[in-house]
Amino acid sequence: MPNIRQSLETGAHIQMPQEQYAPRSTMQTSEGPQVYKVGIYGWRKRCLYFFVLLLMILILVNLAMTIWILKVMNFTIDGMGNLRITDKGLKLEGDSEFLKPLYAKEIRSRPGNPLYFQSARNVTVNILNDKTKVLTRLVTGPQAVEAHSQKFEVKTLSGKLLFSADDNEVVVGAERLRVLGAEGTVFPKSIETPNVRADPFKELRLESPTRALVMEAPKGIEINAEAGSLKATCRTELRLESKDGEITLNSAKIKLPNLPQGSSSSAGSRQKIYELCVCPNGRLFLSQAGTSSTCQINTSVCL
Repeated sequence: MPNIRQSLETGAHIQMPQEQYAPRSTMQTSEGPQVYKVGIYGWRKRCLYFFVLLLMILILVNLAMTIWILKVMNFTIDGMGNLRITDKGLKLEGDSEFLKPLYAKEIRSRPGNPLYFQSARNVTVNILNDKTKVLTRLVTGPQAVEAHSQKFEVKTLSGKLLFSADDNEVVVGAERLRVLGAEGTVFPKSIETPNVRADPFKELRLESPTRALVMEAPKGIEINAEAGSLKATCRTELRLESKDGEITLNSAKIKLPNLPQGSSSSAGSRQKIYELCVCPNGRLFLSQAGTSSTCQINTSVCL
């Protein structure tokens, strides 16, 4: 060391051995390659594990909820709940509720079971054409059942017409029309029928309270009461008129109790035998019978 210091002080050139002072890079390579660690460490790693665990929990909860919904709604390969998907369409078992309009080609129940339509207000069935114009409408409401169409018909299973109604006429095709109302039936206009009769042991009454009652037939009118009496009452006049034929009263007894009587031939006569007389105007009156006709004597009744 004293030699080196002396050399430095004198400015002499000193050369050091190369083996003793080798470069630093050569010393590092002789020890082995340097390893640099790459990854997430510390709090970042813990956060990543937390998010992965949270995602797995959400997946499990979602899967459990899906399985629960499938179980509750009864999802199967054939359908959902009471709704089954078949080759012919949809099959619904049990009660169903439709909150919006239902469009279907055919609605029917299972064989042997009834089909019910229930609504809080009304049930409306519309038949539309290609231009979505209503052709026929059936409305069943809380107060009435309304049918809007050009013609309404009721037929039997064999196709026989029972009832038909349109703008021109109403046709009743049944063999018998029964009216069970206590007040009967009111016809504002005329009625055409081959037979009008009451039920057995019931009265048949034909009346017109404010207008005339007219019965017409091209071949004849028959009024028959087989088990009772026949009564015709009017306020002013009752006319039996035959234009080309005759009027026949065929009975064992014919009573005319309120016919007027002519004056007696003698004041003290108590005779109860009378003669039926006819005035020229058709009026009938009674006159006490005598040895000859007394109608000429009591012609004052005809005035």
